[in-house]
Amino acid sequence: MTRHALHEHVIVRIWIDADACPRDVKDVVFRASARLQIAVVLVANKNIAVPLSPLLSTVRVQGGPDVADDHIAQAAESGDIVVTADIPLAARLVPKGVAVIDPRGDVYDEDNVGERLSVRDFMADVRDAGVVTGGPGAFSARDKQRFASALDRALTVHQSRAR
Repeated sequence: MTRHALHEHVIVRIWIDADACPRDVKDVVFRASARLQIAVVLVANKNIAVPLSPLLSTVRVQGGPDVADDHIAQAAESGDIVVTADIPLAARLVPKGVAVIDPRGDVYDEDNVGERLSVRDFMADVRDAGVVTGGPGAFSARDKQRFASALDRALTVHQSRAR
């Protein structure tokens, strides 16, 4: 039976854009995977260590700009969850019905992904013009909690749809 054959039994997968994903975020996903028996795929351009589990797998892509993003964008399907801080990737996934969560707990959806992409592009132009804008602060315990809550909400939505 394929994922498309029986919509009420779609098995969600969680994809992690793993190259820059904080370890704490991966640990939260691994625990959710074990608790709910959900497959997790980590995609990176380097080897990523994961705990031994038949639910966890890795895909190593060749180096290069956006190669991991391209793999996730092609492989993720409606109902899946993707963890990424990459706003252009989120903009590719949201129209496909993929839930996208930033490692700091921000959720990208149809209502905000276009605006966030515009702000990102504007800030890139500002940096290219030589303005120092700084970056995000260090990943904190509060960020981890926000992520865990956002993931829990996304998984709850999936479970209610699967019934």
